[in-house]
Amino acid sequence: MFLRKNVFIWILSFLPLFTYAAKVETVTTYSTVMSKEIKASVVTPDSYSNGQALPVVYLLHGYGGNYLDWVKNVKEIEALSDQYRIMVVCPDGNVGSWYFDSPVDKNYQYETYIIQELIPWIDGHYTTIATPRGRGITGLSMGGHGALYLAFRHQDVFGAAGSMSGGVDFRPFPNNWEIAKRLGDYAEYPKNWEQNTVINLLHLLKPNSLSLIIDCGSEDFFYQVNCQLHEQLLYRNIPHDFISRPGAHNWDYWRNAVRYQLSFMYYCTLP
Repeated sequence: MFLRKNVFIWILSFLPLFTYAAKVETVTTYSTVMSKEIKASVVTPDSYSNGQALPVVYLLHGYGGNYLDWVKNVKEIEALSDQYRIMVVCPDGNVGSWYFDSPVDKNYQYETYIIQELIPWIDGHYTTIATPRGRGITGLSMGGHGALYLAFRHQDVFGAAGSMSGGVDFRPFPNNWEIAKRLGDYAEYPKNWEQNTVINLLHLLKPNSLSLIIDCGSEDFFYQVNCQLHEQLLYRNIPHDFISRPGAHNWDYWRNAVRYQLSFMYYCTLP
């Protein structure tokens, strides 16, 4: 189900943030595929104590960040968790994993970790709505790429996906953010790059499978690739919300953007 953008923004504008009592904790999971422990921040709303199964949004950090980035830099995450009665899980994606399984480095298998290890662990240790209808994913920058990448490839897992300032096509940046370490040099391994960039995965999308929201500031270095993704989605008649407003690649922008992302997932997709 989709709300037109003007209606969606009107609803959000009348939802002020108050003081809430969400709980933030750090959990440690073991990744068999990478033979190491990985941490995640888990935000549970105050309503979690009622025992009702809750939807979960996986919120991914950007390049150079870690599992604490969102809860440290956006204190409103706790209030939003309470307001929308959703769990928020912020996994650690390492410095530059880009959230796929690296074909050249076995120590970076983050698609397998999140889909096959982390999500089952969360569903096994918390009372969640363990269906695509109750599961969303979004993130910033590298995490924006990761969220769409994982959702496009696993529509049986997620019902909603978003991106904030996402690196949705990293081919124009072959020397940046350790992508070549994960995929190999672009000139030598072009197939790896073509197969793992989000904009080339639109053929995977099934009708009415994912609710999508994409947000990028007009001063962001990823702005053009986000506009191109938007145009490609329009060309294929794939429903989605696209938000563009003045802003750069920074926390000032993401603090605002995440409110729209979580509100969209609550009102448009999640139970």
